[in-house]
Amino acid sequence: MKSIKLITYVIFVLSITMSVYAQEFVRIGGLFDLSGPASNIGKPSKLVAEMAVDIVNKEGGFYGREIEFVTMDTKGDPKKASTNTKKMIFRSKVLALVGPTRTGCGNTIKSIVHRSKVPTIMLVGGDSVVTDDDEAPAFYIYKTPQRSSTAIKRILTYLKDKKKLKIGLLSGNDFFGKDGRDTISKLAPEFGIQIIAKEECKPEDTDLTDVLTKINKDKPDAIVCWTIGPASPNASICADKLGLTNSIIQCHGVPGPEYIEQAGKSAEGDLMPTTKLLVVDDLPDTDPQKKVIQNFVHLYKDVYHLDKKFPLNTHSGYAWDAIQLIVYTMKKVGLETDEIREELENTNKYVGVSGIFNFSATDHNGLDIDSMIMVEVKNGKFVIAK
Repeated sequence: MKSIKLITYVIFVLSITMSVYAQEFVRIGGLFDLSGPASNIGKPSKLVAEMAVDIVNKEGGFYGREIEFVTMDTKGDPKKASTNTKKMIFRSKVLALVGPTRTGCGNTIKSIVHRSKVPTIMLVGGDSVVTDDDEAPAFYIYKTPQRSSTAIKRILTYLKDKKKLKIGLLSGNDFFGKDGRDTISKLAPEFGIQIIAKEECKPEDTDLTDVLTKINKDKPDAIVCWTIGPASPNASICADKLGLTNSIIQCHGVPGPEYIEQAGKSAEGDLMPTTKLLVVDDLPDTDPQKKVIQNFVHLYKDVYHLDKKFPLNTHSGYAWDAIQLIVYTMKKVGLETDEIREELENTNKYVGVSGIFNFSATDHNGLDIDSMIMVEVKNGKFVIAK
């Protein structure tokens, strides 16, 4: 019975490969949160991906074919992500996938992607999607946002340098929050940092008074808020109302003008790790990313005018990098999925908006802490933290 299933599966995979070469276009799928709790990330990510595809097509595509970009809404729901991934692969017969945009959704589709051998570049923050486990290896999965652990190392390095060695931790009760909480707890001792208080919240919480009061009882030097959604700016607002003087440090999923808009004056002095995108003009001219990021910003603002609806934030470059990496790889090796996967794994020194990617067999993210900087909110703007 097992051999029959294996033969059936092999025939199915071969049929997908043959259908790809029979198409007059190259079909790539996109999974985005176009509704639900992370739609503020999913909607602009879709537009950025479409921008990247449009540019490739206007430049003539490749192999005489244009990209057909098919998108679906995951709604931030793992079950919906699973269903739509299957539709993308089995019905639309996509050659590669970009997305999804939430860690929980990414974990849910890992096994589907692996069984179907479809190279996938995710847009999620959590480490787990590119970490092998027994049921779902990450063999075909890559991601363009920095690992949570990379952002956490940047935060812990900053805290150590500033001698803020006792921290409180407020984390979301979702998968992203748990991933961050576990990683911070694991890494903090390596930096000589002690977590003296831990509390949880829901990402949608607006009143964080009780949990912040509990954390502040032990007088930490800083409070790290590892969550996204309304809880992020409201943590800052509530801390301000309580008169807390601890440094507020947000996670790498937060930086963007909407945070400053939502938190208002309470955001002043708040710190967070981010890509170089938000402070590109302050980078030295010797930084190899500067021209790449400036070109992206020009396209985003001046050509496609996406900033009118979605101002640039820390997430803006992730989908761009994902599409560019897929196209860059296909131009080198063609349209065989295994060759695309292998070439991605061997991609090094690729200068993207989010960092300089150095993938390997053991690292399908390829970004280290040098791809991130700490920024501070000062006079209503993000500046490089001193």
